[in-house]
Amino acid sequence: MAMEGERDESDESTRSEEEVDPVKDIQRIIESVVQFGEYRKTQRKESHNLVRRFKLMLPLLEELRDLPQPFLENGVAWLTKLRDALLFAKDLLRLCSQGSKIHLALDIEAVMITFQKVYDKLSLAFEGVPCDELGISDEVKEQLELMHVQLKRARRRTDTQDIELAMDMMVVFSDEDDRNADSAIIERLAKKLELHSVEDLNTETVAIRNLAAERKGQQVESTQRIINLLNKFKRIAGMEETNVLEDPAMPKMLERCTSLLIPHEFLCPITLEIMTDPVIITSGQTYERESIEKWFQSNHNTCPKTRQPLEHLSLAPNCALKSLIEEWCENNNFKLPKKYNSSGQENCSIDSKEEIPTLVESLWSIHLEEQRKAVEKIRLISKESHENRGLVAEHGGIPPLVQLLSYPDSKIQEHAVTALLNLSIDEGNKRLISAEGAIPAIIEVLENGSCVAKENSAAALFSLSMLDEIKEIVGQSNGIPPLVDLLRNGTVRGKKDAATALFNLSLNHANKGKAISAGIVAPLFQVLKDTNLGMIDEALSILLLLVSNSEGRQEIGQLTFIETLIGFMREGSPKNKECAASVLLELCSNNSSFILAALQFGVYEHLMEIKQNGTNRAQRKAIAILELISRSEQI
Repeated sequence: MAMEGERDESDESTRSEEEVDPVKDIQRIIESVVQFGEYRKTQRKESHNLVRRFKLMLPLLEELRDLPQPFLENGVAWLTKLRDALLFAKDLLRLCSQGSKIHLALDIEAVMITFQKVYDKLSLAFEGVPCDELGISDEVKEQLELMHVQLKRARRRTDTQDIELAMDMMVVFSDEDDRNADSAIIERLAKKLELHSVEDLNTETVAIRNLAAERKGQQVESTQRIINLLNKFKRIAGMEETNVLEDPAMPKMLERCTSLLIPHEFLCPITLEIMTDPVIITSGQTYERESIEKWFQSNHNTCPKTRQPLEHLSLAPNCALKSLIEEWCENNNFKLPKKYNSSGQENCSIDSKEEIPTLVESLWSIHLEEQRKAVEKIRLISKESHENRGLVAEHGGIPPLVQLLSYPDSKIQEHAVTALLNLSIDEGNKRLISAEGAIPAIIEVLENGSCVAKENSAAALFSLSMLDEIKEIVGQSNGIPPLVDLLRNGTVRGKKDAATALFNLSLNHANKGKAISAGIVAPLFQVLKDTNLGMIDEALSILLLLVSNSEGRQEIGQLTFIETLIGFMREGSPKNKECAASVLLELCSNNSSFILAALQFGVYEHLMEIKQNGTNRAQRKAIAILELISRSEQI
């Protein structure tokens, strides 16, 4: 996370006035912070806490303003130290108010560490305040002492995001070559990050451009991944993707006439481009036909502008507005732009649409080569668009694909399960696939298919099990043991696919016992030991779900595992420490022997450190464990 270069020029410039009157300088900083807008959701709670502490300094400033100046050297030195700490805090708050929401969510641990540094600087600034030299009253002196105590005790870290968000971020930022992130995950992330409206996404586009400019060509891969996720959010919202780095704020269609001011009512609220085919929806709002159709195809039944639920999704041409637009264009010698998709792209799309019924029919062919070509083509086109996935399902493509899962040809089997994975991206298709009895067949591929087929089967089970009823079906169909086997013996990609599926399935209470019976704890332990896999958070998250099961506690409570947990509490990331402390608390709450085992491995020292510097959630867990230890010693 970079904060350098983000300060206003007024903050950086050295004004002689500031040197003469540091009190006014500090007052300006506090007033400017209060003017910041809403903070990003991932850092909102901690930002509000910090702003509250800024406001607590106002009584001090009021008294300092009334004191005779200039201050003595020690007083000026202290005020300068306080000013520098407040400037550092202001930079962080500006980032949390104006920075990219995706970047702040992706870089959440680094941001939380910076909050800790802010509190360190402020706490140091309030040590040894020269109250006598400054002439500060006893009343304000008491307030300063109280503020110093509060800063030392301040919860220095915000709550980390929930496990669901962490897993969703892992999926959408995965580097898998032919995998589509489930649209349900993308939409859920958009809501959690508050990036689901057109206005939100346009603001985020500008924030990402600013981020890229600040990085000055560094961290190119990270920036591109952030842009890719932004474009996924835009597709879900029915917006057109733009080249963020070149011109994120200005739609390309308007670049041809930058000197001409187009009437606002002629612009589509979604794309901010002049409309060529305006239509009215039931909320009374007008949109470009293509844009609003994309919105509806993304499973929305609300008005993009008002968020009002719609009684129906029918469109009515806005002939009056269309005539006004055409008249304005003629009077201003403005040529309406053509649609972005070129004729070649349109023909390709039309060809795919016309080809789908024939391809579905070929899935039933008795000729092996014809089947193989058809299922491979459906695998590819089902990845391209929501419309293609709907057409494949509409023309009856799901039943033959399910039947092909049992076909002895390994390549056909691989294409079929991957096509079903792609089709399952759409919510409606999940139930259709399950209704055709696909779950047992996918599990069979997971057990006996090729390496790639096993991986994509696990990914398909993850996608399908976003629906609670399918979680139960997978568990009842004995789908958990082969996932555990893939976690134990699969490739790196296979292990990750298995982990995400097992996490999702373990949200169902009955499936926890099934996972434990299938021997999930041992491969999770191996994943924790193999740091090169980069799956520590995933493994600890699954264990946190399983430890609520009594049989799971017995297996997880082995001495070697407790030692590993304590190792993460000592040296892990903040999230590692939080998850490890949560698992240990569950163990210790149910069996005092686990407390003794943990004490043997030196847990007390690490609990004290977490109590002081951990995340809010980790601190609560650490305090609870320390209370258990205290009670056990009394007994």
